[in-house]
Amino acid sequence: MSAAPKAPRVGVGVFILNKSGAFIAGLRKGSHGSGTWALPGGHLEFGESLEECAAREVLEETGLTIHREHIRFLTATNSVWKDEGLHYVTVFMTAILKDEGVEPQIMEPEKCEAWQWVEYEELKSWANDPQRKLFLPMLDLFKTRPDISPAQHLV
Repeated sequence: MSAAPKAPRVGVGVFILNKSGAFIAGLRKGSHGSGTWALPGGHLEFGESLEECAAREVLEETGLTIHREHIRFLTATNSVWKDEGLHYVTVFMTAILKDEGVEPQIMEPEKCEAWQWVEYEELKSWANDPQRKLFLPMLDLFKTRPDISPAQHLV
């Protein structure tokens, strides 16, 4: 009996925007992409909508709540980690922070070392910064969707 072929998984990354258009990025640990900066997010669960996944993952990872009526699809990327044998389609969503006065918490310390507020152009500059490595889907976002901006979804 032959092994089933590997199938791509679906990940969801969320740009949690504040009123100025900044969002949070986290330093990953304990998983593929450890030591790289990424958005809060995770795996899409069976039967879950993209919006439900975004809200759930944001709360689980950061303790932040987002306005569910303002969760929007931004774009998607296709990323392959050949050495690890992983293939992900990452769906990028935007969301509006519900309470501007609340800061993100490290709710899953085994998965994230730190959260940092960042502007989109600053995060893009990290793609060429040897001190700050970006998670592969983030690099793929900048490479394949250079004209996308999460701030375009601010309402």
